[in-house]
Amino acid sequence: MDPRVVLLCSMFGLLLGQGTEQISIEDCCKDGQKRGFDNEDCASLPLISESTTCRVVQEQCCVTVLEDNMCTTGINLAKGQGACDSLFANTCEIKTTKMCCDCCLLGKAIQERGLPCDHTVAVGYQCGLVSRACCVDGVQDNQTAPTAQAQFQNKTTTNDKGDNSVLTDQCKGKCAHLCVGNDTCACLKGYKLKPDGKSCDDINECLLGSSNCRAGERCINTEGSFRCQREVSCGTGYELTDSNNCKDIDECETGIHNCGPKFECQNTQGSFRCVTTVKCGTGYIQDALGNCIDINECVSHTGPCHRGQICINTEGSFTCQRNSVNCGRGYHLNEEGTRCVDIDECKSTEQVCAGHGCINLVGTYRCECQTGYMFNSISRTCEDSNECRHYPGRLCAHKCENTPGSYKCSCTIGFKLASDGRNCDDLNECETNPCSQECANVYGSYQCYCRRGYQLSDIDGITCEDIDECALPTGGHICSYRCHNTPGSFHCSCPIVGYTLATNGRTCQDIDECVTGTHTCSENESCFNIQGGFRCLSFECPNNYRRVGETAARLQRTDTVRCIKSCQPSDIACVLDPKHSVSHTFISLPTYREFTKPEEIVFLKTTVPAYGPYHLGNYDVKFNILEGNAHNAFDVIKRIENGYYMGVVRQVKPLIGPLTTVLKLSMQNLTNQGDSSQNIINVYVFVAEFWF
Repeated sequence: MDPRVVLLCSMFGLLLGQGTEQISIEDCCKDGQKRGFDNEDCASLPLISESTTCRVVQEQCCVTVLEDNMCTTGINLAKGQGACDSLFANTCEIKTTKMCCDCCLLGKAIQERGLPCDHTVAVGYQCGLVSRACCVDGVQDNQTAPTAQAQFQNKTTTNDKGDNSVLTDQCKGKCAHLCVGNDTCACLKGYKLKPDGKSCDDINECLLGSSNCRAGERCINTEGSFRCQREVSCGTGYELTDSNNCKDIDECETGIHNCGPKFECQNTQGSFRCVTTVKCGTGYIQDALGNCIDINECVSHTGPCHRGQICINTEGSFTCQRNSVNCGRGYHLNEEGTRCVDIDECKSTEQVCAGHGCINLVGTYRCECQTGYMFNSISRTCEDSNECRHYPGRLCAHKCENTPGSYKCSCTIGFKLASDGRNCDDLNECETNPCSQECANVYGSYQCYCRRGYQLSDIDGITCEDIDECALPTGGHICSYRCHNTPGSFHCSCPIVGYTLATNGRTCQDIDECVTGTHTCSENESCFNIQGGFRCLSFECPNNYRRVGETAARLQRTDTVRCIKSCQPSDIACVLDPKHSVSHTFISLPTYREFTKPEEIVFLKTTVPAYGPYHLGNYDVKFNILEGNAHNAFDVIKRIENGYYMGVVRQVKPLIGPLTTVLKLSMQNLTNQGDSSQNIINVYVFVAEFWF
C-alpha cells in the first residue's frame, strides 16, 4: 500500500476531533476518488464541506487515484512495448509512470533469468510491489512457476484485461482493477469506473482529445491506451518503420535501381545515383548511356583557331588549317584562284532544264518551261502542272486525268467522249443487244424489259424468265378446271367428257347433249341435261293414276311430269286414299367450292291463302321430306309468297359429286273438316363432279 494511504488512515482520529461535520470522512474520500477518475486537478478541488479534515481527505484520495492510474499506465507500457524510452518528459506525472514502467521491466527481467520474484533488492516499497507483480504475471503466462502465483496472490490481482493493481486488496476481491480502501474500487489509467462501481470501461483518448499525438499523426485508440500513427506517407525513397519514423530505402541494396551495366549505384537520402564506371578521355563526353561521344571543339569552343585559320574537327580533337577561298553555289574559282566567277549552267553537259529553255543568271539560272510545266525555284527544275487539280470541273465534263505536260478527258460508264475531247455523249448500249428480249436506252445507261408472259431476272437484270401463271397465288382462279403453263403464256383445259372450253379460253362450258343430239336416250326416254353430262329418264304413273300432258323428248329444269289420281267408281280404297297426285321434277347442282349459306333449289307453290278464313275450306299446308335426304343436306321451309303458302327446298350442307338422289316430298293440305289431301313431289337431284 502507498505510505500516503497508511498515513491518511492514522490521521483520521486526530482530524475528526477538530470539528463536528455532518459529512462523513468516507463521503469526502469518495468525492476525491471520483474527481481523480475524471482526471481533475487535485490541488484545486471544489470543497464539499468547510471542514479542513474533509478537504485533506478529499485531496489525498484524489492524488492516490491519479498516482495509481499513472503507475498502471507505466506497467501496461512495459508489458505492451517492452521499453520505457517514450517517457522522456520531466513532469511529476511522467516520473511516476516511468518509475512503474522501469520497475515492471525489472520484474520481467528477474523472471526471464529464473530468479525468485520475491527478491530483496532495495528499490523501494512501491517499486518492489510493481516488480514482484510483473515477475509473477510473467511466470503465470509461461506456466513455469505455479508456487510463485500462490505466494503473491494476496499481494497482487490480475483482471480479465491483464491489468495489475499494486494496492492491497481491502475490497475482498470485488474490484476489477484497484481497491482504494473503505470498500471503494478504482480503475487503472486509460479506464473509467462503470455505474456498478466495480467494473471498468476503456477510455477513448482519441475521442476525448487527451492524446499527445504530434502534427501529422493520427490517434488510434487501444485497450487502456492509444497509439499515434503517421498520416502522411513518407514519400518516394522512404518507408515507415514500426516506431512511426521514416527510414531511407537503400535502392542499391534492394536492387530496385535502374542503373545500366556501365554504371554503379550509389544510395542517397530518398533516392540513388548512377555513377559511371567508364572514364572518357580528353575530347570526349559521356552520354546518358555511359558511351563516350566525340566533342566537336569547332562548335563548342569560341575561336579555337587563330585568325585566318579554319577549325576542322577530328576524333577526340581538332586541327586548324589556313583559310582558303570558297565559292558559293553557282560560282567557281577563276584560273588564278583569286576570285569567284559565275558558272553558266545552261552550257554544262548536265542539261539542267532537261529539254526546256535555259536562261543563265548571275550565280544561278532559270528554266523557261514548256506549256503544261511550271518552274520550281527550290529544286530548279520544270515540273508537270496538274491541270485537273488546278482547274477542277472546268476542263472535262466527267473525268479528268493528268498527263505529262497536259491532260485528257474520259467519260463514266454509259457515255462516250464527244468529238471535242471534253464533253460526253450518251452511249446507246442497246445497239450491242445486251438484253435477252427488249432493250430501252436511257441517258447514261439502258433498261431491259420483257414481253408479256416473262419477267426480268433478279440475278443479272438482263435475262427474261418465263412467268408460270399457273403457280401464281391467283393461278387457281385463272382456269375453271386445269391450267397449263407455256413459254410466255398459259392455256386452260376442261374435263374430257361433258365440257368444252368457252370463247374466253378460261371457262369450262357445259355441253347440252340433249340439244346437240349426242345423247344415247331411246324413244321412250326423255333426255335431261346435267352439268358435265345427261340423264335418260322415263316415268310411269302408278295404278289408279293418269299422266297429265305428254312427256317431251327433252326435259328442261322447269318441266314437271305430273300424275293425278283417277279412281274407278267401285274402288272405294282409291277414293278414300288422301294422296291426290304424284309429280316428278329435276334439278342439276354443282359441287360448291365455297358453301357459306343455304341454297334455295326448288319452290313448291300452293293455292292455299295464308290468311284465309277457317270456314272457307283449306286453311293450312304442311311440307315434309319423306325420303332421299342424303347426308341430311336438304330441308324444306314454308314461306308466304303473294298471300299464298309456298314450300322452299334448300340445300343446307355441301355435297361432293358426282351424286344422284331423289327427294320424296310431301305437301299436305289441311281443311276445316279435319281431313286432308296429300301431293307427292319427287325431286331428282343430280350433283355434278365440278363446280362449273
